[in-house]
Amino acid sequence: MKSIIVVLFSFMMLACAPLNQVSQSTNYGNAPQWGPAGYDDARYYYLPDIEAYYDIHYNVFIYYSGNTWVRRSYLPSRYRDYNLYDGYKVVITDYNGNSPYSNFNEYKLKYKKGYRGHEQRNIGVRTENSDNRRKVTEEVRTERKVINTERKKDAKVKNNSSNRNSESNRKNEKKSDNRNNNGRR
Repeated sequence: MKSIIVVLFSFMMLACAPLNQVSQSTNYGNAPQWGPAGYDDARYYYLPDIEAYYDIHYNVFIYYSGNTWVRRSYLPSRYRDYNLYDGYKVVITDYNGNSPYSNFNEYKLKYKKGYRGHEQRNIGVRTENSDNRRKVTEEVRTERKVINTERKKDAKVKNNSSNRNSESNRKNEKKSDNRNNNGRR
């Protein structure tokens, strides 16, 4: 009798317990602020200026590295000066599965570097922070150029002065050699 009560109690507990529901969202990620406005259902952008793709669902860039396509949350250092807000974005619709690059050769010919189609508005507006970051970066680069130029000038001055010193040292050595040789004769 006790066992029947335990089984019934257990059954009631299971029936009343909330069911674990697994929900899967089809919108993995949101479009970036630099993305083109009006394409809510897009999954990939092609960035002709750098010949790379952006996967909106996973928030990753897809670009060719070495001899394979890679997915990274960042662009490689060779694109550090590329401005995503100003660059043109082509919304990709004719891709196979998870590989938008299946038609890369066609895109490369159709959308060459510098391609500009119809006018695009970005989803978001570039923030002051990104503008300030760009200004700071430009200032740092300018300072580096000035410092490098000054270093080069200093090196030239040092080389010239060391050349002069070495020439005068050689002359002094010759004079002392001549004196020593004259004394020996």
